[in-house]
Amino acid sequence: MKRILFPTDFSEAATNAFVHALEFANSIDGELVLLHAFDLPVFDSQYFPENYMLIYESVELTQFEIFKDELPKLHAIAQKRNLDGIKMTHRLMDGNLLSTIERAIKEDNIDYVIMGTEGATGWSEVLLGTHATAVISDVSIPVFSIPANTEFKPVKNIVFTTRFRDKDKPALKKVLKLAKKMGAKIKCLYVKKDSSDVTKETIKEWEHEFANEPVEFNVIFSEEVKESILDFIMFKKVDVLVMLTYKRNFFENLFHHSLTNDCASHLDIPVLAIPIK
Repeated sequence: MKRILFPTDFSEAATNAFVHALEFANSIDGELVLLHAFDLPVFDSQYFPENYMLIYESVELTQFEIFKDELPKLHAIAQKRNLDGIKMTHRLMDGNLLSTIERAIKEDNIDYVIMGTEGATGWSEVLLGTHATAVISDVSIPVFSIPANTEFKPVKNIVFTTRFRDKDKPALKKVLKLAKKMGAKIKCLYVKKDSSDVTKETIKEWEHEFANEPVEFNVIFSEEVKESILDFIMFKKVDVLVMLTYKRNFFENLFHHSLTNDCASHLDIPVLAIPIK
C-alpha cells in the first residue's frame, strides 16, 4: 500500500489540499500520514535557567492541543466524502517544514507528498508556492502541489512534460500506472526550441513504445516554454500537470522570469513534480 505524506498547518490552503490527498489515496488504495510541523523558539538557557524546559514544554503542549483540536475537522471532511475508511496516521514534529518532511519520508517509508500552496510572484512560486519549491528541490520522491483555490475534480487529462530523454521513461511509466487507476489519459508535451537536439526518430520511437497505452504525444515549436505550457493547459482542459525535476535548480534555471498576472490566473491545477536523477 502506497503511503502519502500530507503536511498541514491547518490553513485554508492545507485543508483544501486535504480533499485532494483523500481522493488521491482512494484512487491508488493508499494511506495518509498527516504531519504538523512547528519550530521551537530559541532561548539562551543562561537567561532562563529555571524556566528553560518549562518554556519548551509549554510550546509543545500548545502545538499538541492545536493538533488535537484540528484533527477531528479533517476526519469530518473524510466522513462527509465517504472516505473515512482511508487509513490515517498522525505525526506532530518539531523542526522546520523541510527537515520534518525529510525525516517523515525516511521514517514512515513515504511514496508521495501532497501539500497545499499559496501563490507568489515568480514562475516556480506561482506554480508551486515557496514551500513546495523548497520541498521539491530537496526530496527524492514525487510531490503533488495543490493551489489554494483549486477544488477537487476527477482527473481525466494529465499533461506530462518531457524532453524525450531515456531517463524520462521510468517517470512516464509511473504516471501511466496512476492514470490507469484514475481512468485518465496522458498528453505528453514537448516544447521544441530551435536549439533542440531531439530528433523526429526519437519521438517516433516513443510513440511506437507507448502505442498501446492511453498516451498521446504533442510537440509545440516555440521559444517561449512557459507560455506554451500554460496555453496548452488552458486549451486542452488539463487536470494535472506533471513536470520532471532534473536537478536542484531546475525551476530557477528554466523559469527564471516572473509570469504575468494574466498567465498566473490560469494556473489553477495540481502539479506533480517527479525528481529525475
